[in-house]
Amino acid sequence: MSNADACITPLPRPVSDADFGGLARLLVDAVESGAAVSFVFPLTPETAMTWWRSALSPESSSRVLVARDPAGGIIGSVQLCPAWAPNQPHRAELCKLLVHRSARGRGLGERLVLAAEEAARAAGFTLLTLDAKRGGAAERLYRRLGWVHAGTIPDFALDPDGRALHDAVIFYKNVAASAGP
Repeated sequence: MSNADACITPLPRPVSDADFGGLARLLVDAVESGAAVSFVFPLTPETAMTWWRSALSPESSSRVLVARDPAGGIIGSVQLCPAWAPNQPHRAELCKLLVHRSARGRGLGERLVLAAEEAARAAGFTLLTLDAKRGGAAERLYRRLGWVHAGTIPDFALDPDGRALHDAVIFYKNVAASAGP
């Protein structure tokens, strides 16, 4: 399958059980492949499902975009989390950029980030922030797409193996005027 065939859309709310299952499988795949996305392995599908149900509860203001293959399966996602602080209504954090291993290396991550930037603009956000594992594929992607490196925090989090610590790179992007990389 070509990632050009993948359709990127906002995740419908309320989230269906099938979509929660697809998101849980995507998160488990990401952790099993070594992605630094806040979890260590083994990550069970049940734990992943519980996390997604909490992250996307009816009270949550998070927005999720999903990439679906032509059969409708979720093969990628990205989350926009509005800042909680009352003095930051213009800012959101880009979180959980996930691309299934079967769909990697063909531009789907880039398409998801660009779609998230456009969704952020449409929602009235002008500033996006994120953190990523230093030296990882995500860091290279964000740099290529024009995100600004704000700094590096040493020993920020555990790798998915639960043993080694990794540094985090902090990025931001003003999306008010930009329309692409």
